[in-house]
Amino acid sequence: MTVLFRNLRIFGYASVLLLSAAVLGIASYLASQFLPHIRFAFTTYSLVAPSFTIVVLIILLFWSRPWIDAIFLLISTISWLALAAWVRDINGPAECHTLGSSRTHTAHGTISSQSFCYLSKVLEGLSWSIFILLMFFLIFVIALANRSQILGRPHIWNEDVINLPWFGQYPGYSGLPLYPLNPDDLSQAVHPAPTIYEAPPQIIGNGGVIQQQPGHSIIIWPGINGEPPRIEQRPGFVTHSTL
Repeated sequence: MTVLFRNLRIFGYASVLLLSAAVLGIASYLASQFLPHIRFAFTTYSLVAPSFTIVVLIILLFWSRPWIDAIFLLISTISWLALAAWVRDINGPAECHTLGSSRTHTAHGTISSQSFCYLSKVLEGLSWSIFILLMFFLIFVIALANRSQILGRPHIWNEDVINLPWFGQYPGYSGLPLYPLNPDDLSQAVHPAPTIYEAPPQIIGNGGVIQQQPGHSIIIWPGINGEPPRIEQRPGFVTHSTL
């Protein structure tokens, strides 16, 4: 697997989880003040957006596919953009420090308008931050998946998401039988003594030509942890393999 992308993904999603938890805490406090009769739609939505993000992110950290990540990130990006814009509409151009001792009506009485303003500003800032992070994650997933297809992984969208390579790396492999890492896994070959060539990245990545020796078969072994693929030429013809 590509360890760099896996670690970056875990760190990024963990950051979104923490920010979403902070938003959920603020939204829960506002819900306790306004529900069920005041600002019902806004307060309910401010609870739904972070809750959805937290639940789905926890699931995706254990198992996901690139297309699943992309769909979730698209939905979440739109939902957080909507929440940030909604809070911005509520706040308007108000300056919190000018509100003084004014009060805002709640379902159970009143609260300080200044406190409500500050909480709304924090909620808006966190929402914009999460929106920007998720938007970048979405761009990265699409770009890395398309890059993997160019590098010879046409079905990368249906593979494990941690197989995506970071920029400058090759698609990683998690040790599945479809991609054996040991040349001895070939069950039948004509001759046991191979000629092995370590391919520089430009040969595979930029569509260079591999010169096949007469009477030899070319076998391309996937690189490990983002390393370039390894090219092997064996005399004769490989009649069966686990590739």
